[in-house]
Amino acid sequence: MATLIVVDDHPIWREAISRDLTAAGHRVLAAFGEGRAALTAIRELSPDVAILDLQLPDLSGVAVLQGLGEDCPTAVLVLSASGESSDVLEAMKAGARGYLVKSASATELADAVERVAAGDAVFTPGLAGLVLGEYRRLANAGEAERPKLSERETEVLRLVAKGLNYREIAERLVLSQRTVQNHVQHILTKLQLHNRAQLVRYAIEQGIDGD
Repeated sequence: MATLIVVDDHPIWREAISRDLTAAGHRVLAAFGEGRAALTAIRELSPDVAILDLQLPDLSGVAVLQGLGEDCPTAVLVLSASGESSDVLEAMKAGARGYLVKSASATELADAVERVAAGDAVFTPGLAGLVLGEYRRLANAGEAERPKLSERETEVLRLVAKGLNYREIAERLVLSQRTVQNHVQHILTKLQLHNRAQLVRYAIEQGIDGD
């Protein structure tokens, strides 16, 4: 069961989403129709997942994502009427962990909530290829400027992106946990990042996604 906040400016959608997710066993802490109120509530309540529409009357969904910042523990799942790749890319770059269009079924939404709460990136079928393709195109375009990781560092980063902890990575690579921690710290320093959440996002952007 995940704790949730629902953010959508249409009352009927808010009620339907809240009802469907409650029926699926999740706990809806609150529902909002405006971005500023939602931003404050997400910071104060720290739900596992926030369901976020992009079109809001005050702040846009992207502005809410940017306001939450990199270190927010809440996973944001965008639920939007737009299936445009530009909207998906903008939301993901701002920090969303998943993106569904509103044609998704109640079952698909509940499954997406569980997956993003567990750390997965989730997209409406058909959008994932577009997004990853664009990320890889941008990554290739910036290849010369990107810091170079060693083969071992790339292995560690790939396992971090899969959600493994230090002990699990150490067992997989037959290393000590201290060595794994040192590798992660070196990677963070090279990439000028600050935490594992940023590493996961970097790995997805660069196509180092554990596949």
